Amino acid sequence: MPETVSTTETKPDGVAAPVPEKHMRCIVLSGFGGLKMVKVQKKPEIKPAEGQVLIRVKSCGLNFLDLMVRQGVLDNLPKTPLTMGFECAGEIEELGENAPDFAVGDRVIAFTDYTAWAEHVAVPVQYVYKMPSNMSYQDGAALPMHYLTAYVMLFDIGNLRKGQSVFLHSVGGGLGHAVCQLSKTVEDVTVFGTASSGKLDKLKDNVAHVFDHGTDYVQEVKKFSPEGVDLVLDSLCGEDTNKGISLLKPMGKYILYGSSSIVTGETKSFFSFAKSVSWWQVDKVSPIKLYDENKTISGFQLRQLVFHQRQHQYVRNVMNKLFQLYSQGKIHPVIDSTWAFEDVADAMQKMHDRKNIGKLILDPNLEPKPKSPPVQEGTKGSEAAEGEKEKEGEHSVNGE
Repeated sequence: MPETVSTTETKPDGVAAPVPEKHMRCIVLSGFGGLKMVKVQKKPEIKPAEGQVLIRVKSCGLNFLDLMVRQGVLDNLPKTPLTMGFECAGEIEELGENAPDFAVGDRVIAFTDYTAWAEHVAVPVQYVYKMPSNMSYQDGAALPMHYLTAYVMLFDIGNLRKGQSVFLHSVGGGLGHAVCQLSKTVEDVTVFGTASSGKLDKLKDNVAHVFDHGTDYVQEVKKFSPEGVDLVLDSLCGEDTNKGISLLKPMGKYILYGSSSIVTGETKSFFSFAKSVSWWQVDKVSPIKLYDENKTISGFQLRQLVFHQRQHQYVRNVMNKLFQLYSQGKIHPVIDSTWAFEDVADAMQKMHDRKNIGKLILDPNLEPKPKSPPVQEGTKGSEAAEGEKEKEGEHSVNGE
């Protein structure tokens, strides 16, 4: 575990006196629930333990997974308060003992099991990767979760080949862009996707066919490909699971990598959660039916693979392939916007409202946006604002 900094200074009479602790800013989840549960707090600076490096964070990635953590809808969540975040990029500031292959000043990307959203983070070396010289910190923070997930699903599980087709949801998000870019590294691959209606025109250049998720997208896909598709990537679960399996060609593969349909708005309430648990009601999959139809079903969860199944060397090998593709100009993360730590709630709300196209980035060095002056109590504007806030909390979310 990382250690907090503890130093002393000597008084003129020779008696050691404690030096005030240095502090760092972190984004802390004080309890599971709405946006108000996420705040910037100061904590004592840390030191790297054995086998760790201390990173001064320059950029962090915001993922749909972070929204699920905030609402408390994941299994085996740690106790609150906790520092949030799973990926960051920055510069190594200090080495713990037995931290080979790294040096102070190295520009790196890091995976963490929480704790990434802070000015400093101590990370075991097996989860730290040296960035290519031409990669920015923003791109470094945008790469790990989305591009690793996309690469593994497309190539190591999906075995994507020339002339095949891919279908996915939330094609306008960071992972959607990763899938589209990586698919283009294989000749003659057709990508189908869904997105919210407001994004369709903006995504036409990225994907061959994009449909409003609210339409009968199965029938829309089959207008272009009557047999279906070779690979379905599902981040939603629920009723979309059976639709996805029905889209598969013979020898097709369905891969579940998320369950974002369980998050329905800004806060977690009994009613929104009860409405969303339709994702549990997936029809039972018959092995005999899979056998008869020559279809494959699988799942992928990157955090489980890295931190609990200890496949960090496999992940490192994939990351090195991604670095090579980045250096060759074949992939490049699409950044929607960058936010100060203090504006994390607004960034989360943007993701809830499905307004981002590409990755949302948090920057500890960015100045927060000026806050609007409060509306006078009892005015019509105040009541309208509260009504709009409640309405936003009812929006469904597709993990974009």
